[in-house]
Amino acid sequence: MRSTRRLEEMEATASSVVPDAPPVVTLECVDLVKNFGGVRAVDGVSLSFEAGKVTALVGPNGAGKTTLFHLLTGSIKPDSGAILYRGSPIQGLPPWTVAQMGIGRLFQDVRIFPNLTVLENVLVARPIQRGERALVSLFAPRVVVKEEADSTDRASEWLDRVGLSEHADQPAQALSYGQQKLLAIARLLAAGSDVLLLDEPTAGVNPMLIKRLLTIIRDLSGGGRTVVLIEHNVNVVLDVADWVYFLDEGQVAAFGLPQEVLSDPVVRGLYLGLRA
Repeated sequence: MRSTRRLEEMEATASSVVPDAPPVVTLECVDLVKNFGGVRAVDGVSLSFEAGKVTALVGPNGAGKTTLFHLLTGSIKPDSGAILYRGSPIQGLPPWTVAQMGIGRLFQDVRIFPNLTVLENVLVARPIQRGERALVSLFAPRVVVKEEADSTDRASEWLDRVGLSEHADQPAQALSYGQQKLLAIARLLAAGSDVLLLDEPTAGVNPMLIKRLLTIIRDLSGGGRTVVLIEHNVNVVLDVADWVYFLDEGQVAAFGLPQEVLSDPVVRGLYLGLRA
């Protein structure tokens, strides 16, 4: 799909509903390119994500969505183009540096620590824990004890935020798959992430937990965080997303409001397999 005209039409429609106050762009890609052998997985992608908004990336399998997440988090390096975080280039930085800057990612396979408790899973994400330094623990034990108490209180707050406080002392592996995703989000919050990249957050989650998950996502964006999600559930996109980018063959083929993009007959044909 190569629909430059359609993309321009979508952008023009979207711009007409943007409020007068200029958006705060937290994360931006400019002409991003990534090749794997003879396959161009990301082909000159330019897009931006705003603070306080939920942006969905949709498209058929192989469209380049997950590769884009890999690029944004530093897991792989782009062949060309720029990634800007708060206006500063970050392409090429290692993943741990990107995470420390405030860009967190929820993986499809969650990646919790199954043998740690739910609370401990959140505690390990807390930055600057001076108790990990032997000399500080030896010569300033009161400081360490106080910081550990503060960290525990803060981690408990994040667990309460995602509705897992009653499971704090249970091993993480005892949680359901959906609860493990909530735990992973609490861990991102504990790490101080203000950009949340959520890769298929509702996949494999029961409907009741999906409702809670979407409420949390709305609350986080409403609090000023930047939320970007890859999602195949059309109802979820329509429910929670403020903006939608439709990717196809490594390119941005359409952009706009969810209802506009997902009702487009070309998008429906490629993404949903539906024909007008």
